[in-house]
Amino acid sequence: MAETVTRTAAQVPLPKGFRGAGQGWPELSRIPHPPHRLPLLGDVLGVNRRTPLQDSMRLGTRLGPIFRRKVFGNEFVFVWGAALAADMADESRFAKHVGLGVANLRPVAGDGLFTAYNHEPNWQLAHDVLAPGFSREAMEGYHGMMLAVAGRLTDRWDRELSAGRWVDVPGDMTKLTLETIARTGFGHDFGSFERNRPHPFVTAMIGTLTYAQRLNSVPGPLAPLLLRQAARRNAADIAHLNSTVDTLVEERRASGRADGDLLDRMLETAHPETGERLSAENVRRQVITFLVAGHETTSGALSFALHYLALHPEIAARAAAEVDRVWGDTPAPGYDQVAKLRYVRRVLDESLRLWPTAPAFAREALRDTVLGGEHPMRRGGWALVLTAMLHRDPEVWGPDPERFDPDRFEAKAARGRAPHTFKPFGTGARACIGRQFALHEATLVLGLLLRRYTLRADPDYRLRVTERLTLMPDGLRLRLERRAPAPAPVSVPEAPASEGGGCPVRGAGD
Repeated sequence: MAETVTRTAAQVPLPKGFRGAGQGWPELSRIPHPPHRLPLLGDVLGVNRRTPLQDSMRLGTRLGPIFRRKVFGNEFVFVWGAALAADMADESRFAKHVGLGVANLRPVAGDGLFTAYNHEPNWQLAHDVLAPGFSREAMEGYHGMMLAVAGRLTDRWDRELSAGRWVDVPGDMTKLTLETIARTGFGHDFGSFERNRPHPFVTAMIGTLTYAQRLNSVPGPLAPLLLRQAARRNAADIAHLNSTVDTLVEERRASGRADGDLLDRMLETAHPETGERLSAENVRRQVITFLVAGHETTSGALSFALHYLALHPEIAARAAAEVDRVWGDTPAPGYDQVAKLRYVRRVLDESLRLWPTAPAFAREALRDTVLGGEHPMRRGGWALVLTAMLHRDPEVWGPDPERFDPDRFEAKAARGRAPHTFKPFGTGARACIGRQFALHEATLVLGLLLRRYTLRADPDYRLRVTERLTLMPDGLRLRLERRAPAPAPVSVPEAPASEGGGCPVRGAGD
């Protein structure tokens, strides 16, 4: 997989005052936009500022695979057609663009891996230093801690089951994934499962994500006036995130421990070629990036998967049967046994298809080019790829893309699809560095829960999706029943991994 970015071609400074994507599209008028555009305000009729992604998905269905929206004088171009998205995945012509809500997170994450501009040197330094932390050897080391945290979740769910209570799926998945990344990456325990309310770090994190999204819903010059109180809260949230991470780092330095985890790599590892080390400020930014991105998206992916499993008991039964067959009555499945859950992994992939928890990514042109042979783009011009719509393109996924069907990711079906049609982790050199970690954790947890419980949906619940740059089911709760003991172990022959073996996303970063 590609693990570097070209520092020369990717150093594309945006023109002064360059906010909207429209300036980079010489023939913008050829790209459709919503009707009833208003002077000054643009395409704001019918827009809900709390659900901009879902509004854009509805517009994309009506306007086609490339369209534009104008908001307060800034024109933005959206792409979701598979052929156009594949063209934008060309690393020789396009690179990651840090814009919209992602750039709004720079006050807290700075030049961390997710929010760094392509030309900032700390991105490549941190990437090269931290990449070994996601090797197979490192992942095997994390597996035991993942099991331990999952045990805390099942203890909690056993108590809820005994009391006859519903389980709060998004809340408990957030606790699970925060504790997992905190313990495996930084040797820290937030004590999430011992709290009745979310940990203050989670509250502050949600606050910063929500504020970053709100900044896109008001005119830039008016933001200080319209969001004055929210800005004060955001400053307090950032201060809390910084102080929490500073304390975590100080405790590690004072302890003299060498855990060999991500924090050790940040503090002690020099770049293998240049000898450079991460600065103290950048260490803080990287820790915040991993704690936030490392748990927020995975908790959403697990929550959506559990929602669909509860809605489709026949799929849940098939997945549970696979767990019983592959794991048997082993109390603690080994690292390699997780990868053998082929169908459970397909459940997860199908959930990520319908609701990729990082639902879009932006790409900018490295030079003057023509997108899809039809739309001229100037150097620095950019567009937002709507992953959640790309994953619904009927030319790729058939006439019923809204239907939940894990067999879309059966090995033969996956091999038959064109590259760059499934992108839950972004694309290219800037694709999510922790995708293997997230997929192993999520598959393990789904396997453990399916082996232990039968999931019962709330018949009155209709999926509502909360947007805070990432996506999460809102108000999702499930009823649990204990399953009968698993059958005796059965020998299962090895099968080739789908989606190209080691890399979990076909074409995403390889």
